[in-house]
Amino acid sequence: MAQTVSIFWFRRDLRLNDNAGLQAALRNGNPVLPLFIFDTNILNELEDKDDRRVSFIHKHLFEIKTNLEDKGSSILVKHGKPAEVFREIISNYNIAKVYTNRDYEPYARERDKETEQLLNNNGIDFLSYKDQVIHEKDDVLKDDGSPYTVFTPYMKKWKNAISNQSFQQHPSEKNQDGFLKIEPLPFPSIIELGFENNPAHFPEKRIPFDIIETYDKTRDFPGITGTSRLSAHLRFGTISIREVMKIAADTNETWYNELIWREFYMMILWQYPYVVKKPFRKVYENIVWRNNEEEFDKWCSGKTGYPLVDAGMRQLNETGYMHNRVRMVTASFLTKDLLTDWRWGEAYFANKLLDYELSSNNGGWQWAAGTGVDAAPYFRIFNPESQQKKFDPELHYIRKYIPEYHTDDYPDPIVNHKEARKRTLKTYQEALKR
Repeated sequence: MAQTVSIFWFRRDLRLNDNAGLQAALRNGNPVLPLFIFDTNILNELEDKDDRRVSFIHKHLFEIKTNLEDKGSSILVKHGKPAEVFREIISNYNIAKVYTNRDYEPYARERDKETEQLLNNNGIDFLSYKDQVIHEKDDVLKDDGSPYTVFTPYMKKWKNAISNQSFQQHPSEKNQDGFLKIEPLPFPSIIELGFENNPAHFPEKRIPFDIIETYDKTRDFPGITGTSRLSAHLRFGTISIREVMKIAADTNETWYNELIWREFYMMILWQYPYVVKKPFRKVYENIVWRNNEEEFDKWCSGKTGYPLVDAGMRQLNETGYMHNRVRMVTASFLTKDLLTDWRWGEAYFANKLLDYELSSNNGGWQWAAGTGVDAAPYFRIFNPESQQKKFDPELHYIRKYIPEYHTDDYPDPIVNHKEARKRTLKTYQEALKR
C-alpha cells in the first residue's frame, strides 16, 4: 500500500523557517511532501514574458529545493491550474491532509474554496493558517463589530490587540525531519514555464537595521537608500512578517506604522472586495475621466516633462521598483493632472512592480485618486515641482534616471499643473453633484 503523506502547499510563503502552515504540517505525524504550483490562471494574465516576479519566485523555489535535498527530501513543482494539479496528485499519492497558509485576495479565496471542495470530496482535509499578517480578516474591528475604514483608529486598535503571542515564531526549521524522504523531483526551467529569465538585481533578503533605525528621517528621499526594500520579500513570504514586525515594534515607530498600513489594506480588500474594480467611495463612480491615451503613454514611458514623475516611471520600467514617495507623486499626476482613471495606473503598476500586492496597490491608487478609504481629499493635489524641490533638491534621483535632464532632448511639460489642477477640481465637484 502506498505511503500516506501530507502535502504542504507553498504559495506566498517561500521559506522553510517560521512558517505557520508548514510547522503544523511537520507536526502532524505523516511525512510532508512540499508542493508549489505555477498557477496558469495567474501566469496567463502576465503581459511580459520576462516578468521579474516569475524569476524571483523561481529563484527562491530553487533555494528551497536545494535546502530540502540536503535533508533527503525535495519539492514537487507543478505548472497548471490548481484543481487539475490536485486531481493528478490525488491519483499518484495517498494524501491524508493538505496544509497551506491563507491568502486573502478574491481570486485566492475562490481558488481555495474550489480546492477544499475537491479535496473534501476525496476524503482529504484542507487546513489553512494565518501566516502573512499579524491580524487578519475580522481580528481588528470597531466595538460595534464593523470594519474600520480610517487608518489611525484601526492602527491604535491593531496595536492594542498585540499580545505576547502575536510575534511568536513558528519554528518549522526545527522539525525538518518530518519531510518525506524522496529522490530529487523534476524542477521546471523558466523557459518550460513559458517565460524568459530576467536576471534583475533583486533586493537582498536581509533586514537592514541601520536603515530602519533612521527610517522616519530618510524614507521620503528617493535619491538615497532610506527604505528597507523588504516589500518584495514580504509579498512572496521569503521573510517572516512576525520577525519583521517584532523588529519594527522595537526599532522605529514610523516603519512599524507603515507595516500596519499593509494589513489595513489587506483587511479592506477582505471586507470590501468590490474595491478591486470600483471606487471604495461609490460617489466617485461619477467622475468623467479624460483618459487621453497619448498622455498615458508618455506617463508610462517617463516623458511627461515633470522630472520627478518621469524618474519614477523610468525607475519602475528599468528595475521593477519605485520609491514610495514617488509612487504617490506619479499616481497623483496621472489621476489629478492628467485626469486619467486610477484603474489605468493601477493596472500598469500591477504589470511592472516586483513587489506588486493587490491590496496595497489598489489602496494606494485609490488614496491618490481620492476615491478610497482614508483617502486624501480630492482637492489635495501634489505639485510635482514642489515635491521635487522638497524631496530631491540636489537632483540625485532625477539625474540617475533621466540622463538627458536639462538638455534639449528632455520634453517640455505635457500639461500646465496649475491649469490641470483647476480642471480636476471642477471635474470632481461636478461628479459629486450627480
